[in-house]
Amino acid sequence: MQKILILGAGLVAKPIVQYLLKKNYSVTVASNTPDRAEHMINKHPNGSSFFWEAVDENTLDRLVAEHDLTVSLLPYVFHVMVAKRCLNHRKNMVTTSYVKPEMRTLDEEAKKSGILLLNEIGLDPGIDHMSAMRIIDHIHQKEGAVLEFYSICGALPAPEAANNPFRYKFSWSPKGVVMAGNNDAVFLKHGHIITIPSKDLFKDPFAIDFPEIGLLEVYPNRDSLVYKELYGIPETQTMFRGTFRYKGCCETMDLMKSLNLLSYDNFDMTGMTYLDMVKKTSGDSQQSAVGSLPAGQAGQQSSYAMDAIKWLGLFDDAPMNRGINCSFEVTSDKMIEKMTLENNERDMVVLQHTFLAAYPDGSKEVIRSRMLDFGTLSTDTSIARTVALPAAIGAEMILNGKIFVKGVHIPVIPEIYNPVLDQLETLNIRMVEEYGLPLSENI
Repeated sequence: MQKILILGAGLVAKPIVQYLLKKNYSVTVASNTPDRAEHMINKHPNGSSFFWEAVDENTLDRLVAEHDLTVSLLPYVFHVMVAKRCLNHRKNMVTTSYVKPEMRTLDEEAKKSGILLLNEIGLDPGIDHMSAMRIIDHIHQKEGAVLEFYSICGALPAPEAANNPFRYKFSWSPKGVVMAGNNDAVFLKHGHIITIPSKDLFKDPFAIDFPEIGLLEVYPNRDSLVYKELYGIPETQTMFRGTFRYKGCCETMDLMKSLNLLSYDNFDMTGMTYLDMVKKTSGDSQQSAVGSLPAGQAGQQSSYAMDAIKWLGLFDDAPMNRGINCSFEVTSDKMIEKMTLENNERDMVVLQHTFLAAYPDGSKEVIRSRMLDFGTLSTDTSIARTVALPAAIGAEMILNGKIFVKGVHIPVIPEIYNPVLDQLETLNIRMVEEYGLPLSENI
């Protein structure tokens, strides 16, 4: 029986554990939350849990050596450490995280060792790559060109659960979600490079009417330019990757950023209330608006966004009980406290690609590919399924000798993306593709 090591038992681990156990693999879950791992294993005879902390590299080395393949669901900062142990023992590895430069430097060594370090095989990154490449390759096989490409994804509460002023709840790494709000963004629009500094990230969202859901807002996601090369579309004049949110969230996040409520700058908060902190971080230009809010005056700020921040508790005249800290930690802790998806609530994943393609005969078409997936109250969240199951399928393909490439890879080649997408459809995770749409359907 082949043995798989899964590192981490976080919010997205359960579907991969149970998928691989059902496929009759021996699965060891190593984490610092063994009770959670035991719950995922659910007394399956082929499953076992192991208490392990990421600082214990000697034990990691032994665990990697004892297993045929390692899946790292740890925070991305630990992936290179794991990859180096896999290289030492010539064991394949799977992650769902973005490839960082340090991981990329291991490519040649992995090739020489005859192993595959397969990254970015989750949702975003993951399903977004695979479903995009299936259409891009289709266009190129018809000798067409991709003139414009928009790829937008969002992990959100289902409409009935979007019942707070942010219309957002955490279904995965909460700190990571909030931290992403501090990214810069850059994309290509009609041949022009557009750079969005972090302070302006949420200022100019655009809307898309998503079937069954309604209007969703979109803001840009990190560096879109690198995907021209990764996806093999140097010809494109528009390359945009974005994130979906319900209406109102971007407006509120923008105000929070203007008040410096997501800052990493530390200062002494001893004896401060939440309102004291906001007054300090916002500066003189905002103090009149902030100070008057508890009395009901929103000043020049959006009343909706102000009310959302007030609901969060950041205008409360209550002690924070903090010492040296930063507003990011205070704000994100408040958001986690009040905006976590409950056990009786569903989440959902929305993903949309839109292409403008041109062909040698002069014709053009818009191609659209969409996925709408809901979590279930009795089993798994949608974000857990859509992140973990592609990784599970990838691990199974590697162990069955169905992926032949070696080195550091992401799933943008047909030998990976076609079988993974096909298998995901059997698990009711599918993209709905529309071809031949008129140009008016472009974004």
